[in-house]
Amino acid sequence: MQVDLETQRVDVAGLPRFQRAAFHAGRLQRWGGGLLGLAVLGLVAALFVDLFAALTLWPVVLVNLSCALLVVVAGLQSACWVSRWREDVLAPPTLVETPETAPAGFFAAILGARARRLLQQIGAPTLWLAGWSLLALYCLAQVFNLALPATALGLSASVFAVLLLLLAFALLVLERQLAQEHPSEWPEAGAVAQLLRVAILCLLVGALCLLFGSDSALWPVRLAVLMGLLPALVAGELLLRALLSLFSPQREALEPRLLAHSFVADLLRWPPQPLLSLQNELHNRFGIDLRQVWAFAYMRRAFLPILGLILAVGWLLTGVHEISLHNRGIYERFGKPVTVFGPGLHLGLPWPLGRVLTVENGVVHELATSVGETPQPIEPAAAEGPAPAIANRLWDASHVNDKSQVIASGDDHQQSFQIVNMDVRFVYRIGLDDVAALAATYNSNDVPALIRSTASRVLVHDFASRTLDGLLGEDRTRLAEDIGHAVQADLSRLDSGVEILATVVEAIHPPAGAANAYHGVQAAQIGAQALISRERGAAAEQTNQAQLQASEVNDKARATAREIQAEAQTADLRFVAEQKAYAGAGQAFILEQYFGQLIQGLGKAQLLILDHRLGGDSAPTLDLRTFTLPADPLAPRKAAQPGAAH
Repeated sequence: MQVDLETQRVDVAGLPRFQRAAFHAGRLQRWGGGLLGLAVLGLVAALFVDLFAALTLWPVVLVNLSCALLVVVAGLQSACWVSRWREDVLAPPTLVETPETAPAGFFAAILGARARRLLQQIGAPTLWLAGWSLLALYCLAQVFNLALPATALGLSASVFAVLLLLLAFALLVLERQLAQEHPSEWPEAGAVAQLLRVAILCLLVGALCLLFGSDSALWPVRLAVLMGLLPALVAGELLLRALLSLFSPQREALEPRLLAHSFVADLLRWPPQPLLSLQNELHNRFGIDLRQVWAFAYMRRAFLPILGLILAVGWLLTGVHEISLHNRGIYERFGKPVTVFGPGLHLGLPWPLGRVLTVENGVVHELATSVGETPQPIEPAAAEGPAPAIANRLWDASHVNDKSQVIASGDDHQQSFQIVNMDVRFVYRIGLDDVAALAATYNSNDVPALIRSTASRVLVHDFASRTLDGLLGEDRTRLAEDIGHAVQADLSRLDSGVEILATVVEAIHPPAGAANAYHGVQAAQIGAQALISRERGAAAEQTNQAQLQASEVNDKARATAREIQAEAQTADLRFVAEQKAYAGAGQAFILEQYFGQLIQGLGKAQLLILDHRLGGDSAPTLDLRTFTLPADPLAPRKAAQPGAAH
């Protein structure tokens, strides 16, 4: 019951919760500070881990556990506000500050006067509770990722899991201590203990995920991510309570209520009593006592009979059977088949007195006589791309559906046998009449295995009477028909209820000797074609080379003839011109030609010019030592003549 100092005259000093208010406030403050330090440390560690190992389990676990501790810190702070109010009520009047002069807390210290008045109307506990809730919701939203892959964690995960278990044990001790508190001495202890259960549960789940986390286990990752939903629900509820508290009257003389009371956390009890918790919440908050409503009392009394009636009707409805269009149903009454139901709705005895076994109705299947141990899935090939590997029908390829058969053959006019690989397929269905449906259900446990074993036996018996030449020739056309009739006859004799619709011989691969011989012939043909093409290329190359050489010789001869003809024409023109010039100029032309030839000859010669005016009265002296001997032996005698120097 809340205490109103204005309307009630109550000796609050005699109330146990007011007497121990200071002690409770100190404990809550110490616990809140320690848990807040752990929460901040976890968020900082998650931030650093996210930089190096984002796609691992570590950031999710650290953030979820830190947010769970933030929810507990919000509850501890809200309970501390209530204890501080009671402590202030018991304080001496000289120490109690008036609302006009009392500080409003951290928010009022940094805001203006108008904001302080608004803060006093809203209340610092409401703002703090909303702030912690929003912080927890934001952090949880950042790490919620169900597509997180499984990764190996190593030894550090086991060590951290042990630390989480130790912290969970410490919080469990604290939770048990708060749960033992009497409501008259500490009314908020029960609500705080409920919030501690949220953190304890998250710690246990986190330790479990870390212990069993590996690169092959995916469920620890999913469980760790989903673990964040619990603190998120509690934080969302606390945020909603903080918003709704704005519409409640704020009076200084009225004892405040604990805002951080969680209905979700209250459900974490054994045995779970959600209806009782809802009833207490409605009674405490709105004064609605559901126990006084006759409708709810009637519902409580009629709950078990109505539940029993629903279960009985549900059990009777198990006798209604729905058969689809592609199925039939064999109705068994007390374990004995009675009739065969067609598609539609049918009535019978409820389970387990009567049941219906499903049988196919006209569904066609294809079965190969042999399947590889590890058949590869068939992938669709592109229309313009290369053919898939399964379409390779060459004899040297491996076919998983081929079955080896021993067949008679002749070698050097002697009886022998060889091995032939065949791919035989059967198209079958369960017979359409009721007798076939009953036979397929009760006479055979595995219809495909029965068909495959029967076909193997028929193929061995049939190939024993055939030869290789006949199989590759005229007998191949009747092979599928004969095999199909023989297999159907054996299945009918076994009363299997199976109907063979068609038998398809997909491929016949000859034995290794024939395959090798065919490969040799094919290789020889390819080699002959390659040799012919090579010789044709060499002949074409020689022809082109000869044509190139002939063309070069022809072009060179034409060029030489043209040059000689041009030189002859030039000489003829020069002769005619000189003849005309001599006829017109006479001796002057010859003298001019002489000077021209002299200039052309002396153009690059070293000349020595002598003048009779040099040396006075004496003749010039020549030093013949600077001249080299000419190649002509008569040259020295000519140079020694006095007139030669001149």
